[in-house]
Amino acid sequence: EDVGFSYEAGCPVLLDIDIDAPAGSLTAIVGPTGAGKTTIANLLARFYDPSSGRITMDGVDVRAFRRADYLGRFGVVLQDAYLFPGTVRENVRYARPDVGDDAILVACEAAGALPFIERLPGGLDTIIGSGETGMSHGQFQLLAIARAALARPDVLILDEATGSLDTRTEIHVQRGLRTLMAGRTTFVIAHRLSTIREADLILVINDGHIVESGSHHELLSAHGLYYRMYEAQRGGRDQEAETRAPLP
Repeated sequence: EDVGFSYEAGCPVLLDIDIDAPAGSLTAIVGPTGAGKTTIANLLARFYDPSSGRITMDGVDVRAFRRADYLGRFGVVLQDAYLFPGTVRENVRYARPDVGDDAILVACEAAGALPFIERLPGGLDTIIGSGETGMSHGQFQLLAIARAALARPDVLILDEATGSLDTRTEIHVQRGLRTLMAGRTTFVIAHRLSTIREADLILVINDGHIVESGSHHELLSAHGLYYRMYEAQRGGRDQEAETRAPLP
């Protein structure tokens, strides 16, 4: 509600941010690089508190919650997934260290990570970061999704995967994310606008302000910044497809 934020005094990064996300809804946050998308995600996860205004959950100012209790209700999956040195098992059950392998395997299967885990030299006992694993960026993301699924959060914050993933891995990641999002309040920092057409609400951020909001079709019809970004990305995809097309 009317949130503003500055990393340094006198240098606002966000101004007058108002977002209403009903339980179970999908809200996408889009905008140019440096617009303030990641800062909004950081505030939602309470890595920082607002400089002005307030953020509420179920009508309660989040600053009234113990930070650990609040963070326990969130699952965060970043495009650069962080996994610490340790076994696959230890990484997946990080938020719930008391669970057994059955629950871990269910979460890994839901995330789409189980097939590649079964191919690892030590399965769940494989050490992350050891030279023998050879895990890809996409597989790291699948483990991060499994970790979030096992934590059973109320709210998800997802930093969408970029085109650095190969097509097959990206399909697995997107499928895992859809499973994870089902029935949960979700915020997605979207880099490719074609992936958020079904969002309940799309917020377009520019220079720290929400400059447009609405559904995918409403924003396209408005012919504003979202429309221009979407057309630019679509043009890039068409050009890429032409480049890859076989010669006659």
